[in-house]
Amino acid sequence: MASALMRARRSAALPSAVMAVRRTFAAVSVGCDIVSAAPGVALQKARNWDEGVTSKFSTTPLKDIFQGKKVVVFGLPGAFTGVCSAQHVPSYKNNVDKFKAKGIDSVICVAVNDPYVLNGWAENLQAKEAIDFYGDFDGSFHKSLELDMDLSAALLGPRSQRWSAYVVDGKIKVLNVEKVPSEFKVSGGEVILGQI
Repeated sequence: MASALMRARRSAALPSAVMAVRRTFAAVSVGCDIVSAAPGVALQKARNWDEGVTSKFSTTPLKDIFQGKKVVVFGLPGAFTGVCSAQHVPSYKNNVDKFKAKGIDSVICVAVNDPYVLNGWAENLQAKEAIDFYGDFDGSFHKSLELDMDLSAALLGPRSQRWSAYVVDGKIKVLNVEKVPSEFKVSGGEVILGQI
């Protein structure tokens, strides 16, 4: 009951412009190759600053993340935000053993944040061992997939829609996109677990 009230308060606190944002189409769809849909795009694995320096600020090409693997990936508006922290990430963290039992190689969270913020957030949520976090620091991954949105009304700027996908060898088998970023109806771990 308390968590439902907190969610209602968070939703009520968002500006009406954010609540009114609706996107129903994306460049990607079931059957698309996620690597081809975002040519030349690479993501940054969550890490602390020293790890970034040691790796010479390396990035990870999408083919290394998706090709030859079974991956569950989810995108969200941002680290340290309400629904993302309280519901979205925990829905995957709490089900990681069930994903592994279904043959999933990795569960990945992607957000329009730098890899250092994502690292701190993953550690705060105690989810770094269960989920691979990747930063889409300039939003190019989400823009390429047309899963980006402007959340300036909530002082977040360009961000990602809330979504999830089941990807096998780069091909999207399942894609779920929320109607508005404050909703958490179709993109959670329990939903996609039932779709695999």
